[in-house]
Amino acid sequence: MKGVLKNKVAIITGANQGFGLEIAKSYIRVGANVAICARNESLLNEVACELNLLASHNQKILAVKVDVSDKAEVNDFVQTTLSTFGKIDILVNNAGIYGPKGVINEVDWDEWIRTIEINIFGSVLMVRAVLPGFIEQKHGKIIQLSGGGATNPLPRISAYAVSKAAIVRFIETLAEEVREYRIDVNALAPGALNTRMLDEILAVGPGKVGNAFYQRALKQKESGGAPISRGVELAVFLASSMSDGITGKLISAVWDPWESLPEHVEELNSSDIYTLRRIIPEDRGKTWKTD
Repeated sequence: MKGVLKNKVAIITGANQGFGLEIAKSYIRVGANVAICARNESLLNEVACELNLLASHNQKILAVKVDVSDKAEVNDFVQTTLSTFGKIDILVNNAGIYGPKGVINEVDWDEWIRTIEINIFGSVLMVRAVLPGFIEQKHGKIIQLSGGGATNPLPRISAYAVSKAAIVRFIETLAEEVREYRIDVNALAPGALNTRMLDEILAVGPGKVGNAFYQRALKQKESGGAPISRGVELAVFLASSMSDGITGKLISAVWDPWESLPEHVEELNSSDIYTLRRIIPEDRGKTWKTD
């Protein structure tokens, strides 16, 4: 994929560590200019120095402290990116948190709301800020991080689960709103990664997240989890022209044959493959009709 993002400009949120940082590194290696943001300014500055070492002489790196749930900060960041690079081609909404752990009637309500603000409102605010430019230039790529919370119940981590399901439906809806402008919008599920979020689960223990989830986290830690490289490769694919026309989908880096999806664009656009949908009895071979 060398050079597939040459001269492209990408915004990556939550990119001072973990998966977001790995995406930023990969984007730079394949030619992109990168604007990153996060809330931890000191760590962000360290990362910016690291990324500058990877960049060629004609690539630029911009790092700005941003709270993605703050409308003014988001808008200022996007305007600074436009002033620095002259355009934006790619948005990767990676910033997100697990939020409070525990049963819904016991968790801190303010923390629950704060999770929604970061995971949902933060992503939507970033989209709103970049969309006018995308529409004007009649192209753009929006990549939204999702995960297991979108497709399975996550008892005791309800704010995270709710936010991940909601943001996928937002992506599906947005894809239809902007289809005519050749803007591709997709959600990326990277798999169970061994990042700081896993360490967070292990730190709070089974009393907060439940023994079953805690034991799965322990096994994941021991096994190494899903290869982060697959998620990064999918992030490059979705940002590049290779994925043109693929939109409104939730794609798993680990389980889906995403490299072959360009061969199936028409089928994808005319079906509910890789979407969140309600399952009815007939889908499972049942007939529960009433007289």
